[in-house]
Order: sequence, then C-alpha cells, then structure tokens
Amino acid sequence: MTETLLSFEDALAQFDPAMGLEVHVELNTNTKMFCGCPTEFGAEPNTQVCPTCLGLPGSMPVVNRTAVESAIRIGLALNCQIAEWCRFARKNYFYPDMPKNFQTSQYDEPIAFDGWTEVEVDGETFRIEIERAHMEEDTGKSTHVGTTGRIHGADYSLVDYNRAGIPLIEIVTKPITGTREQAPAVARAYVAALRDILLGLGVSDVRMEQGSLRCDVNLSLAPAGSGTLGTRTETKNVNSLRSVERAARYEISRQAALLAAGSTVTQETRHWHEDTGVTTSGREKSDAEDYRYFPEPDLVPVAPSREWVEELRAALPEPPREKRARLQAEWGYSDLEMRDVVAAGAIPQIEETIAAGTTAQAARKWWMSELARRANEQGVELAELPVTPAQVAAIQALVDAGEINDKLARQVFDGVLAGEGSPEEVVKARGLAVVSDEGALSEAVDRAIAANPDVAEKIRDGKVAAAGALIGAVMKDMRGQADAGRVRELILEKLA
Repeated sequence: MTETLLSFEDALAQFDPAMGLEVHVELNTNTKMFCGCPTEFGAEPNTQVCPTCLGLPGSMPVVNRTAVESAIRIGLALNCQIAEWCRFARKNYFYPDMPKNFQTSQYDEPIAFDGWTEVEVDGETFRIEIERAHMEEDTGKSTHVGTTGRIHGADYSLVDYNRAGIPLIEIVTKPITGTREQAPAVARAYVAALRDILLGLGVSDVRMEQGSLRCDVNLSLAPAGSGTLGTRTETKNVNSLRSVERAARYEISRQAALLAAGSTVTQETRHWHEDTGVTTSGREKSDAEDYRYFPEPDLVPVAPSREWVEELRAALPEPPREKRARLQAEWGYSDLEMRDVVAAGAIPQIEETIAAGTTAQAARKWWMSELARRANEQGVELAELPVTPAQVAAIQALVDAGEINDKLARQVFDGVLAGEGSPEEVVKARGLAVVSDEGALSEAVDRAIAANPDVAEKIRDGKVAAAGALIGAVMKDMRGQADAGRVRELILEKLA
C-alpha cells in the first residue's frame, strides 16, 4: 500500500521533528560476549556455536573482558561517565533468532551514561547528548526464503546462530531537537561521526553493509513551536549512512501527512526498504515494562576500578575532530575541500592512500571525483566500493611513471572495480599502456597535421594555443593511449 506523503518543506512548515538514534555496534573481539566461540564473519551457518550461546540447560556464561574494555573506551570517547558498578539483565521477548529466548543486556545500570559528542552540518555545529552506552549480545540471523525476503509470504525460514552472542554496544542518544530541516543530515552526520570514533578506537570494523554497525532511527513530530514531543516510530536496522538520512526524511514526510490530515501516528517499529526508499509497519513498539527485565542471576556485576578507567582514558586516540584539523593542515586542503571529504566519509580512504605513497591532492582527486561518482551511481558508500587505497595509490603510481594517463586510469578503475585483478594486471590485460613508440606517435602527428591544414597554419604563424586541437586529434587517433605532453612537443617541433 502506497502511503500519503507531505512534501518535506510543507512538513517542516507545520511540525518540529525530534529524533532519538540507537546505534548497535558489533565489537571485533575474537570470541563472543559470554562464551569462547569465534566471531569470524561469513563462516558456515551454525558452526560457531556452543552450549552457552545456544542457551542449553546447565551452561554458564562468563563475561568477555576485552568487550568490557571496549565498552569503557567507547564511553570515554563519547565523554560519558563510567559506572563504578553495573550489572547485566535479562530482556525477555519472543526472539525467533535467539535460542535461549531472552537477550542478556543492560537495563537501568549501563556501563556508560550521560555523554555527548558534536557534529557539523553545513558549517553549523550540533551537540548530540548521549543517554547511555550499554553492553549486550547480538541475536542470530533469520533468512526468510521466498519472493519478498520477509517472513510474511515466505515459503520457509532458516536461522543461523553464529551471530548469536557476539558482543554488542548499544549507544542511545537523548532526544535530538532543534535541528528542523537539518534533521536528516544531522542523523547521518552523527552516525558518520560515531563510525569515525569507533574506527579510531579500533573496537569494530563498523562495516554497515555486514551489519556490524546498525542504526535504529526513532522519529516523532510535534506542532511547530510547541516544545513537546510527539508519538515516535522506530525504523529498525538501517545499515548505511545514506539510508539513515533517507529514512529520517521519509518518516518526517509520512508522519506529517498523517497529522495534517487529522490522523494519529502509531507507536511502532518500522522496516526500511532500501530499494524503494520507504518504511513499512512492523509491530507495535513495546515499552520497557513489556520486556520484563530482571537482573541476570548467572553473571556477577561489573565494577571497573578507577585506576583501570583512567589508564584507558590516557590511552585514547586523537579525537576525530582534532585529527581532521591536523590532517587538513598536513594535506593542504581548503575548508571546502575538507568539508566535502568529511561529508563523503573519505578521510580513512584518503589517509591510507597517502600512506601508500600518493600525494594528498592525487588521493583527493580520485576518491572525491572518479570514485565518489561511481559510489553515487551505485547508491553505496565509498568504503563499500571494491577498490582499496593501495590500489588507488598503485594506479596513481602508474600515472606518475608515465605508463598511463588520467583518461586511461579511469579505464583501469573500471577493471579493478570489476574484479579483473590488480591495476598492473588490468593495464596488461586491457592493453591500456601509453604508447611510447616515437615512430607511432610521429606518424599520428603527421596524420593530424595533414587532416587539419588550417590549424597547422595557425601554429606556424605563432598561435601555439591552437596546438590543442591537433593534440585532441592525435589522442583520438591513438585511443587515448598517447602522452599528451610528448604529442605537443612533436607538433611544435614539426611546425616550428
């Protein structure tokens, strides 16, 4: 069923949006949260399980110390207070992909709370208040086999418990208000900032396409200027920065249409559909009391010493905002250039490309033009493109060595992105190397001069700028595989 939407502009004229963002982060520990099972992504289904993560009678959980350390470091990086004493709780709900049918989480006693971070959108800084960051375990993965890919209409369902029990940190914001028309962009910027922080900490690979970073977008509308909060919906498991922004924007338009028509918004979870860019109803949203939380009887409380917390604080990496300012100075980028790089989430890629031996300007040229264009066309993030910073550096090295030019480099990117091998292998397989045979170049120049006598005469008369037309003719003749600089030299030599 197609839902009625109000234009984004009309929605903001009548209503104020409020957001709450819940980000789930899979930690990159070697073993699960409460047992010794491995956490490797992509293993054969149900091969990384044991009695504990399968919830078999008599099995006993043990807390993963590294996961606790990662949780503390995340809390500190988000300016949170770290609890001197906290404990786990059982969250009871019907979990078809959690074999013990409850989730071990934290409820009223999280390990980190009362934090904040800041994001910048179009030159304006927004402070995001963090309510809590708590530890829990991930669920398994259900695959619904059928035409829709969802449980409704599926022929049957398969469950993989490999992911059940993987350490999760859930980071929950306080209501984000006052963002108005910037709300979708602020949501995206916040998740991007979290991703940068987590990457810097080294606690997760934050690969959204693999589900190791997922965002639930809570959104509500209230009459403009009322200062109140409306009824919220929770769009679950949004797994790309672009989709976080699109989901928030869609919900604003959808809820505004309901309210403007005199209807009400149902408090519910909703599913995000990447292909159509819409949300659909899931289930009515449960409140905390519906989950029947109670303290986990099989786990002792967690009480990190202040000495340990301060040791972890002292070892925190450079904050992303400070790092961006330093990199901008080192790379020589203008404010506008750096803003575009940040907005594209390209800092890690450019940093690694430079580390692989490329100049800052060359790295920006490829990531922010050629590769950003391709990512936009495919509707994916830069990090999801099947090309590595080392490969980008290798392509630029071929350009610097004169083996290919920028035009040919774009064809090399075609091959690398298509999985045809390394840049060197693509150049060889596709025959893309620049023609360095002086005889072949000279003959091509002669043909261009003969075909364009009027242009040649202008050059003889001293109008050197006219050489561009002949260079273009030679490059076309040589299918772009000529050194334009050498071609220009040959033209001027012949017509001097």
